[in-house]
Amino acid sequence: MDKTIRHEPDADRFTVATGGEPAVLDYQLLPAVNASGPMTVDFTSTYVPAAYRGQGIAEALVRHGLRWAKGQGYDIQASCWYVAKFLRR
Repeated sequence: MDKTIRHEPDADRFTVATGGEPAVLDYQLLPAVNASGPMTVDFTSTYVPAAYRGQGIAEALVRHGLRWAKGQGYDIQASCWYVAKFLRR
C-alpha cells in the first residue's frame, strides 16, 4: 500500500489510498474570530478502514494535517478526539 497523503481541499480532507475505502482526516475551515485574525481549522474526524488500523496511518494523517495548518497560519482546534490528543502534547 502506498502511504502517500493527498490533500483534497475541495473536500476539506487529507486521504491515504488503501485499495478500497480511503483513510481520511476531515477538517472544516472556520472564519476568523475578528477581521484581522487568522482563520481557524477544526479537525473534525479521523477514519482508517479496519484492515489498515494499527499501521500508523491515522498518526501520519494528523501530523501532516497539523503541519499544513501551521504552515497556513491557521489557528487549530480539534473536534476529533484523536487529533485532540496531538494538541495536548
